[in-house]
Amino acid sequence: MLVHALIREDGSVGADELYTVANTLGMSDQQVRLCVKRLVAEGRFTHEGRGRKAVLHATGDTTRALAPNVDFLRHAFRQDAGLAPWDGVWHLAAFAVPESARTARDALRETLVHLGGAPLQGGLYVCANAWEPYVEEAARRLGALDALTLLTTTDLRRGDAQEPAELARRLWSLPEIADRYHRLSRVARPRLARLTGPAELSPSALLTIAVELAAELTRAMEPDPLLPPQLLPQPWAGAQARELIARCWAALHEREGAEARPVLFRLYADITREAADRATPSVTGAP
Repeated sequence: MLVHALIREDGSVGADELYTVANTLGMSDQQVRLCVKRLVAEGRFTHEGRGRKAVLHATGDTTRALAPNVDFLRHAFRQDAGLAPWDGVWHLAAFAVPESARTARDALRETLVHLGGAPLQGGLYVCANAWEPYVEEAARRLGALDALTLLTTTDLRRGDAQEPAELARRLWSLPEIADRYHRLSRVARPRLARLTGPAELSPSALLTIAVELAAELTRAMEPDPLLPPQLLPQPWAGAQARELIARCWAALHEREGAEARPVLFRLYADITREAADRATPSVTGAP
């Protein structure tokens, strides 16, 4: 997460900046070196130079991998603003991958869960959002597209549960998801106070705050199925935490030293500005 958060517009990560922020976060140089070595070995980055003068370059797959996360964050803010109401459609994916392709089967299962799916039966998953393009792309990449079946329904029942909010409570662990957002709020509040306070903050301090916020946001959102507000208890901890995060990123954007910001820094700032521009009293005051 640290390395990804420091990718700049040209796809590079400066080792000196990486080590500085890592040290501030309590990581050792050895941890950073091992992480870089692993990322290079996995083909996610290339490496040139030595020590703190080295430069990492993200591969195309790595930079493209950031896009879906940004898409999901943008969708979450649209949901929070009441701009993505649920149409009542459940999206289902079923697959039957043979034992001989166990690796692909496990990877597809993990992808469905990552995209917000909940298991209904063996090999059958349900999502409240239109996830088909992401599921198809993953299945094609894994060579399992022919084993994938996609369908939609407005009539989903499990046992004696049919009401959508009750189904959501049974299928997803909403208290655990809410707890992660409560943690995100606890992390965001003191950092917002620092960002909006009178004290000067160095470029490395701003980067450290940005990485801390990005890491906690990832921790909260990766297991979040981004259920529509109609299926969630209200007020929802996720919407409250994202509102705090939006204020943090707006404050980061206003700070000096904005040039050469990391990609995630700019993307998150853009998304939160979009959310702020859309917000109106009638929307933010809605139940």
